[in-house]
Amino acid sequence: MIEQKKDLWTAVTIGALAVYAIFLLYPLLSLLAKSVFINGHFTMAAFAKFFASKFYYGTVINSAAVTVSVTICAVVLAVPLAYVLNTVKIRFASTVQILILLSSVSAPFIGAYSWILLLGRSGVITQFFKNTFGIQTPDIYGFTGILLVLTLQLCPLIYMYVSGALKTVDNSIIEAAEGMNCTGAKKMWKITAPLILPTILAGALLVFMRALADFGTPMLIGEGFRTIPVLIFTEFISEMGEDDSFAAAISVMVVIFATSVFLIQKFISNRKAYTMSSLRPMQIRKEKGFKNIAAHIFVYTYIALAIMPQLYVIYTSFLKTSGKIFVKGYSLQSYVSAISKIGDSIANTFILALSALAIIIVLAILIAYVTVRRPNVLTNLLDISTMFPYIVPGSILGIALLTAFNKEPLMLSGTAFILILSFAIRRLPYTIRSSSAILHQVSISTEEAAISLGASQVKTFTRITLPAMLPGVLSGAVLSWLSILTELSTSILLYTIATRTMTIAIYTEVLRGNYGTAAALSSILSFITVATLLLFFKLTGKKELSM
Repeated sequence: MIEQKKDLWTAVTIGALAVYAIFLLYPLLSLLAKSVFINGHFTMAAFAKFFASKFYYGTVINSAAVTVSVTICAVVLAVPLAYVLNTVKIRFASTVQILILLSSVSAPFIGAYSWILLLGRSGVITQFFKNTFGIQTPDIYGFTGILLVLTLQLCPLIYMYVSGALKTVDNSIIEAAEGMNCTGAKKMWKITAPLILPTILAGALLVFMRALADFGTPMLIGEGFRTIPVLIFTEFISEMGEDDSFAAAISVMVVIFATSVFLIQKFISNRKAYTMSSLRPMQIRKEKGFKNIAAHIFVYTYIALAIMPQLYVIYTSFLKTSGKIFVKGYSLQSYVSAISKIGDSIANTFILALSALAIIIVLAILIAYVTVRRPNVLTNLLDISTMFPYIVPGSILGIALLTAFNKEPLMLSGTAFILILSFAIRRLPYTIRSSSAILHQVSISTEEAAISLGASQVKTFTRITLPAMLPGVLSGAVLSWLSILTELSTSILLYTIATRTMTIAIYTEVLRGNYGTAAALSSILSFITVATLLLFFKLTGKKELSM
């Protein structure tokens, strides 16, 4: 093998690896050290403590039950939803697709808060059935509520993956199956599902990791049903004995478990991968009779359930309040209260998110380029490193950063930079993957032609490659931006009063029972996400985000 000449891109690769080594690998190794070294002595006491009590290892069972159940329910719901919308002519399909996307961009804990207002012990739906029919409906608290909230929240992630994959399926395969009398659900199960199985598994992995990492939902409505992120949070912030080492030990076990799940998913995906050339994409057809009615009922019922919590939060934000209680009448009182009391959280959110996004865009462009155009041992290692933020839950990354950067020479805890850093590290993969995907579709011949004509590497990159990458960069940047806006699990551990974000402010107000203020802030956050998506659609002419 001829050794590649060391150039600018070699330096970029080494620099990017150094960033991951310092701000991801080092914190994770510090976390591991914290779990086995207590007062300078090696010990497995923290791990022994975990396995000695059912109270602790029961949380693993709870988290496994939640993540597996949410993943299965999301797949069962999202795959048929994507199939119907890509094969059946549905009225107002464009609006439906936008609403599906909107239902996924709010923080899960806001959905939990919304369902408290609807199905809580004093919720609107609960009181309606109780007062009208004398029926006591099941409340939203515990495992069932967590499952409902996270399934509706995370289902669109699989939907977006599967919708993209269905566009690559050649219609001739479908027609051949129909010619052999394989139609309806059997056709989807026997023909279409196996073709897009790697994509389904990729979406399922993302849902699994999101459900495993979610902190706000089980904290708000879990009550006695404790999950791993809640346990880690409560143990880490405790000042009793060696709880920080105990939290580190739990975190290490979760990272090992999540990594194992990720590797299994990759193995299965590689074994089941298919290469397709969609010369004749699947066609959307107008169905008649029962099939048409069933398809519309299925799609509209899902949309109603998915979007209802957000709409109800917006509605309650305009209700009058007396103290912490909603009263008859409408006003902007909650918005005035939100802006006057915690309006700084809105400014903080924009400053921190935009700073993180700037870092994400620069790093994503450079990393995507070297991993796609300059494949070698170093860039392959960099490509693997970029996947770790998918695996590491937010609360664990927060603890790792605090453990690593809580002393000189890198004293970052309590600063705005540690929040910006956490946002950038966690959400960078979205933009990297989106940028890499579009770069794979751009021929390298144009770059080679420019260099052969005397253009420098930098000029070729900025004039030829970068403009071609921009659609993918923009799509990934929007996803990163939206996920930063709704981030809670990491920021709840890293923030100070001076760096409080909107999600933290909403979460705090919900815990205090200030539902009007929380609703107003949630509505502002929803408006920001909607405005971002509309701007993206306007600039690109698209009606969907690629995953």
